[in-house]
Amino acid sequence: MSSRESIITLRDVGVRYDGVVALEHVNIDIYNDDFIGIIGPNGGGKSSLVKAITGVIGHSGTITYNPSIMRGHKPHIGYLPQISTFDKVFPISVLEVVMSGLQAEQGLLGRYGRKEREQALELLDRANLKHLYSRPIGELSGGQLQRVMLCRAIISRPKVLVLDEPTNFVDNRFENELYNLLHHLADDMAIIMVSHDIGTVSSVVKSIMCVNRHVHRHESNIITEEQLRNYDCPIQIISHGHIPHTVLGEHHECPHCKE
Repeated sequence: MSSRESIITLRDVGVRYDGVVALEHVNIDIYNDDFIGIIGPNGGGKSSLVKAITGVIGHSGTITYNPSIMRGHKPHIGYLPQISTFDKVFPISVLEVVMSGLQAEQGLLGRYGRKEREQALELLDRANLKHLYSRPIGELSGGQLQRVMLCRAIISRPKVLVLDEPTNFVDNRFENELYNLLHHLADDMAIIMVSHDIGTVSSVVKSIMCVNRHVHRHESNIITEEQLRNYDCPIQIISHGHIPHTVLGEHHECPHCKE
């Protein structure tokens, strides 16, 4: 990638739901070479943060996008939410779902040609789903659908990829394949990934953000018990497989953690 530059800037950003504060006073920069793991307790605002960044929800304060990541009037961001809202009853194939990620470029009435088809098939192959390319989307398992939606999110080669708990519905084998795929994608785009699995995440990301109403960015993929305590981040450590991990001591409840 080119020299490091800020591509998304958040200044005094806040998010509220029905008067309840989810995030407040968020001041962070996201850079073109970032691979960020977002951690924090349930209800701490992790999903709110990425939804604000992608424009899914409203917010106070300002979020500024570098012209280099803009496509028309919108930032070019690939987004994989926690739960897909795609209508599984709609009669559309796996291949067509992936190619629909090009809709912003092709338009609603755009036709997909051989190039787009080969591009989609290549992504499905990398996700071990090429053999299902003609299968109706409604016949897929939750994990298979999650993989298809990831392919859809990256087919347009976004400048930023945002993933909210991407391994929720995938098996252990694909989880490893997913992280390998993200490792290669990180050469071409900034990646922001929400996860509860700090043990695995810390082995693949470059930096970590701890989110618990406030956001603290740590310029390393190693988080210590002291840092978590200082960041008011009483996270639960969940890991599996043969991976390096650290078991942290219990955190005392802090006033910031009470909603």
